Parts: sequence; C-alpha cells; structure tokens
Amino acid sequence: MPAASKKKATAEQLLAAAVGAVPGGSARPGQQAMVEAIAKAVKNKEHLLVQAGTGTGKSLGYLTPALLVDGPVVISTATLALQNQLVEHDLPRLAEAVQPVLGRKPTFAVLKGRHHYLCAAKMEHADEEGPTDTLFDAEPAAPKAGQWLGEGARIGKQILRIRKWSEKTQTGDRDELDPGVEDLVWRQVSMPARDCVGAGRCPYGAECFAEASRARAREADIVVTNHSLLAVDMIAGRQIVPPHKLLIVDEAHELADRVSSAAQAEITPEVVERAGRRSRTMITPAAAESLAEAADALTVSLADLPAGRLTDGLPERLRLAVSMIESATRAGLTAIGEIKSDDPDPVGKQQAKAVLDELSTTSQRLLEENAYDVAWVEKSDMGSGRRALVVAPLSVAGTLSENLYADRTVVVTSATLTLGGRFDTVARSLGLPVSPPGPSAGPSSGGPNAGSAGGASGDSSGKAASGKASTGKTSSARSSSARSSSARSSLAGSSSAGSSLAGSSSAGSSSAGSSSAGASTAGFSSGDGWTSLDVGSPFDYPKQGILYVAAHLPRPAASGLPDAAGAELLRLVEALGGRTLGLFSSRKAATQAAELLRAKTDLPILLQGEETLPILVRKFKEDKASCLFGVMSLWQGVDVPGDSCQLVVIDRLPFPRPDEPLAAARAAAVDANGGSGFSAVSVPIAAVRLAQGVGRLIRSTGDKGVVAVLDSRLETARGYGAFLRKSLPPFWYTTRPDVAEGALRRLANS
Repeated sequence: MPAASKKKATAEQLLAAAVGAVPGGSARPGQQAMVEAIAKAVKNKEHLLVQAGTGTGKSLGYLTPALLVDGPVVISTATLALQNQLVEHDLPRLAEAVQPVLGRKPTFAVLKGRHHYLCAAKMEHADEEGPTDTLFDAEPAAPKAGQWLGEGARIGKQILRIRKWSEKTQTGDRDELDPGVEDLVWRQVSMPARDCVGAGRCPYGAECFAEASRARAREADIVVTNHSLLAVDMIAGRQIVPPHKLLIVDEAHELADRVSSAAQAEITPEVVERAGRRSRTMITPAAAESLAEAADALTVSLADLPAGRLTDGLPERLRLAVSMIESATRAGLTAIGEIKSDDPDPVGKQQAKAVLDELSTTSQRLLEENAYDVAWVEKSDMGSGRRALVVAPLSVAGTLSENLYADRTVVVTSATLTLGGRFDTVARSLGLPVSPPGPSAGPSSGGPNAGSAGGASGDSSGKAASGKASTGKTSSARSSSARSSSARSSLAGSSSAGSSLAGSSSAGSSSAGSSSAGASTAGFSSGDGWTSLDVGSPFDYPKQGILYVAAHLPRPAASGLPDAAGAELLRLVEALGGRTLGLFSSRKAATQAAELLRAKTDLPILLQGEETLPILVRKFKEDKASCLFGVMSLWQGVDVPGDSCQLVVIDRLPFPRPDEPLAAARAAAVDANGGSGFSAVSVPIAAVRLAQGVGRLIRSTGDKGVVAVLDSRLETARGYGAFLRKSLPPFWYTTRPDVAEGALRRLANS
C-alpha cells in the first residue's frame, strides 16, 4: 500500500486505538516497549529478538507497528492455534480499531501450503467410490475382513460432500470445510507443491485456489503464514512468500526445528514401490522392474538394521539398495522426459516425475555421506511396521543465516528466547552472530557451565540483579514480575498473616535458588546487525507461584516413575485435592502415575491417549478435582487459566533421549571439536522444554499455584541446574516439601 494513502500516524497511536477497542483493555508497559523497539528496528533496518512473557499482549505489540510498514508484512507462527487467533480475532478487531487513525482499513490474508487448498485438477479425477492409489498415502495397517467395503462407502460420501462444497467455496481452504474430512480423502483432492505442474501448464490454472491465495497475499498489508511454509520458502530461494520488508516470527523457539524438518528427507520401500506403479505407463518395463527390485532390496536391508543413527556411514547392503534406487529413478526420469503443454495428462505425469525426482535427489544425498548430514534408520513402534531411511542436516544455523535475514528486517519473538538468562544460545541457533559480552557480563558462553550466567548474579538477600547489558545493545523492560523474589510469596504464607513456616519468615527460601529463577535481565548479548529486548510479563511470579524442587529425592535413573517420585506426587496431589497437570518424560511414567493415583485416591485421573486431547483438556477445565497426565504435547498445548490448574508436576528434566538421532549427532559434533555436547545441545533443549512446561501454571494475573519438579538435579547439578533455573520465570523458590504442601493446602481451602 503506497505511503501516500496513509495518514500520519505513530505506532503508539495505533496501539492506543487497538487497546481501546478491547473490552477492559489497558496499556501494558511491556507491550508499549515492544512497539517502540520494533518501530526503531524497522527504521534502523536492524534485526530484533524480543522475549515477551505470557500476558504481555505481544500480538498487538507487533501488529500495530507492522501497519506502518509499506508493502506486505509477513507474520509466521508455529501453531495453528495462534494463526487462528490472529486471523479470526486479533486482526479483524485491529483493522476496525485503527481505521480512524490510519485513514483506511488495513487488509490481511492467510498464506498456507499448496496442499491446504482444493485442487480442481485433482477434484476432476477424484473417485467417489473409494480411495485411489495415491502416491503419498500413509502406509495403512492391514485391513480387517470387509473393511475396504465400508471404508470405500465412507470415503465416497466425503468426496461427494467436497464436490458440493467446491461449487460454493471462494477460497478452497480446507479449514473452511465443516465438518472436515479424513486426511486420506483430502489427499485425493489436493496437490502438494512438488506435484504441481504450475498454473501456466495446468488446464485449471485460471481457477486455482492456491494461486488465488498468493495473489491476495501480494495485495494485503499483513500476511499470516506458518513456520513450515516459511522454511520451504527459504530453502526454495524465497519464491513462495510475497516480497516484503518486515518479517515477524512469533513462537520463534520452534523455527529452527521446522527448518530442520523442511530440510529432512526420507526413503521408504512403500514409496519406491508406489513410484514404480504410478509411473509404469510412462517408463520402460525395464525401469519399472528396476524400481520394484530396488524397493525389495531396501526392505531387506532395513529389516536387518536396528533403529537409530548410522554413525559409520551406510552399511554395505543398505548402500547397495540406495544405489539401486538412485539408478532406477534416474532411468525413470530420463524415460518420462519433459512435460509438454500438449501432454494428455500433465498432472499425472508431473506427479510421477516429482516423486522419482525426490527419490533420486535423496538417494544421491545419502550416498554422498556429507559430514554435515545425519542419517538414521527409523522404525515405527506402532502396528504399521513402518521402516524408513532418513537424512537431515546436522545444523540449520547456516541455512538461516544465509536465507532468513537478507533484504528484510526480521523480528523474532517468543515467551522463551532467553536460556540461562541470555539470548546468546537462541540467537546462535537462528544463525545470528553473537558478540562476546563485556567484562562485567560474565562468561561468554552463556551456557550451563557459565555459573550465574552472563553477569546475572544474585546478592546476599536473594534479590535479582537488574540493569542494562554491558554491550549497550540490549534493553530491559521488566514489569513488576522482576521485583525481588526474596519477597514472601503469598502462597508460602507470611508471618504478618499469621502463617508460620517453621517459625521463620525466610524458611524454605534459598538466595541461590531465588536469584537463579530467571528474574535477571543483565548480561544479555547482541551482535552485528541485531539487538535484543526482554519486556518481561505483567504477572508477579514471586507472589503468584512457587517453584518447588524435590531436592531430597534420589537422582532419577531408569525410565518410568520411581517409587519415591510417585510417593511425592501423591502427597502433593492429595494436599491440593486435584487440579494437577502432570507433565511426564515418557508414556510409561505417565501411565504409572495415573495408575498410582487411581489406586490411592478417588480423584478423576485423565490420561493422554485414552481420549482425544481437546476432550481431555475440556474435562480438566470443567472438573476442578481432576488431574490430567500426559507427555510432551501437553508441555505446550494446554492453556487452562483459573483455579482448574494450580499444580504443575514435572517428573524429570526433559533432556533429549540418547536415541534422538539429530540431538545425539549434534552433541557428538561438539564433543569432537573439544566442547561439551551435553552443555551445548542437551541442556538448551531441556531449558526450552522446561520453560514451556513451567509456563502452563500462570496464565492470567489472578492465577496462583505451585510448579513441582521431582528431579533433584534442578537444585543439585552444578552448572546446568542454575542455568535451567535461570531460564524459568522468577517464581518464589524452595526445596522444602512442607512449604510446598502447606501452600497447596492453603490453595485447597481458599
């Protein structure tokens, strides 16, 4: 949108108008600081990292200054929930609110991957009688007797409903189809980008929904997309997302993983087999036979190998199978040749060519055995028996450095950007250069061996240090949540209120633990071309919550829930009477915890996997006596403000498992270069996961509760224990069981 069409307005004026349109809305210091910092970053063409805690209102904090940038501004999110929040709620309300100030009504659009949209070419050939042999179908489990007949009828009805919907939809967006359809059905009527022949060669190009969505995005003020598409765009040379001057990456702690996933490739016997079937009418019989033989060879070689990383290159039989696939796919591609405008079936030909090309490229990549790639065998522990050979980059920092920042200003934001009290670790993972901190900023590593990392040291009273970074390029806008965590938490009791903790007003608090709980903003670093800002949170963490570490428990060893940890869990849950979210490191531990509480209490115990997650979360919200136990997807996927969730229990520190191929390979690479792979890789991963899990407790200014970590290492481990605590909100800290149980009883009786 040309600048001349806009009124002279400031970001602060737009924020005031936006906040005024929210019922009961009021200005928040952190939000205002974020607006000012983004406006300055855009003006100076300097990248910015902003940590904005829960409750800051960061969406308006970045949307309002974005409206003053000419041309589209792209906003990328990791989760569908945030994308929907922006598109369905925040942006429509913002557009109405700022129209009088801006002089026009801003426009916005959603940009998704091509496979999210209905494809008219695929719709033309969709089979209402049942599923076709779709090349990219997930491997199905063996059908029961008579199953295909029933499934065919069900799928046919869903395709018929899609046909009727296709006649009236304006966007072709799958999310608008209500009720939805199964993935198997949608794959029959949608087109992955790799299969698309392009609008110019497709007979339905003029009415393509995916192309129409891109056209709308080019004309909009704000374009909302997702990290996966952003990653593909970077790898493809920035050809998908419309040209723009400002990119805002929300939920940025997940970006590197999404880029890694986009750069990952795999080969399975089933895909090789279906590639042969799909292309058999377009290639020579000899080429088709070669593909079938290559699929058989891959099946046999994978069956002989255990799941896990291939540390010494491809074994001989596996290398032979991959070589056969590379040769067969190359022959197939030669036979198919170029796709011409007068081909009778350009779509089918492109689909066959696309999968052969991908198999060929992945095979070549695996055979090269590049030192910067990691290869592993993946085997499903479910009933499908899926086997795959996977390859992924050892690091994506270089990819991000080269492709994320060029020719645009990038604002990176999340509630979890500082690890150990510093931005350094996340900045490096996102491909940004990190300057060494000044003399007063503490150890330069910013890692778990940095002690009180980055100059963030606590004084003898347990107060958190505060101040500006010595680099002069990091600013602090902490709210009242950063006041001293040595102040008594209202949950822990107060001598003036008549509550006694072993007769001492300071019992249960350790100055080391308090100052390490994340209240510091000193010592943050920056680098060439970027700055950082922590705007804090409106929550008063020391008064609203307690971080209790069960330091008396034995160090966790075997998988599952140790007896001592189970007994501790039982005491805590009984003290509160439910209202507990249990975040466990394994399904085995979660199941054991559920069985224990079901046997020892009458509380309703909800266990992930027994029902769908939305139903479990709804039941947890509605029944205050209930407990919800689960694994990693609960660490980020649950938002339960109020008194339905007043105890969050974490069974052990969430380090990556030793058999996670990428994490293990990255740690090994650091070790080989003389560093500590555990400190450089495993600890930061645990810090992000732990911060996300702990963040489930305080979701609004009225929330109160306890986070209980049943892993003594958070207190006792030298180096990384303090680093992890500094990565968390500044809760009032204790290692005393009686303090935690007393606080929970007070909550139960309040």
